[in-house]
Amino acid sequence: MRMIQKGYLYQVTFMANVFPVNCYLVEEEDGLTLIDAALGFVAKGILQAAERIGKPITKIVLTHAHEDHVGALDLLKERLPDVSVYISVRDNRLMNGDRSLDSHEDQTPIKGGVPKKLKTRANVLLKEGDIVGSLKAFESPGHTPGSMSFLDMRTQALVAGDAFQTRGGIAIAGDFRPFFPFPAFGTWSKQTALTSARKLAAVNPSLLAIGHGEMVENPAEAMKMAINKMEKKLRKKEK
Repeated sequence: MRMIQKGYLYQVTFMANVFPVNCYLVEEEDGLTLIDAALGFVAKGILQAAERIGKPITKIVLTHAHEDHVGALDLLKERLPDVSVYISVRDNRLMNGDRSLDSHEDQTPIKGGVPKKLKTRANVLLKEGDIVGSLKAFESPGHTPGSMSFLDMRTQALVAGDAFQTRGGIAIAGDFRPFFPFPAFGTWSKQTALTSARKLAAVNPSLLAIGHGEMVENPAEAMKMAINKMEKKLRKKEK
């Protein structure tokens, strides 16, 4: 386990040199908000990270319902039975194993590791603009139909799940990176991901924190570069 602090945000990384999977602890006055629950075997590491910070985990917020973001959720809930779990209204369906699509959504199959044995269910369903402690929720579909990102209103740090990746090079969800192709493999809709990436870039975050790869400070140019790359690829595909 590796932990890196940036202001109120702690990036907790597992398998950092091989297959980096990040989750985040956001420090609040009364405790910590955990964003994502990583893989099944990391519950102990997440709890140890909270102990090192010296505050209890009081909320668990999920960017989306893929297995590498909810993997340790059941074990964490066993240890933290009173902690509420938050997920978007849309990805709550995916959390329950429902891969169906709405008529207005891109009619391509939902991809990635959708949990089959997860017992825990969300207590709170989120929509655009909802506030969780110091975090503001932004709907950012693309990787999954209900993916969400969270902006710390104190610092403008943005935790964006798999809307972007930095492992293998900066990229939007669905943009294949040969040195780390897995987020692309698990992405549902490239065009929707591009629209969400533009929306997140317009927030002008001070820090970009994602599910796979290093955090990026002052990420405006990096985000713009990733957007431009995806735009070019999709235009070429249309011709």
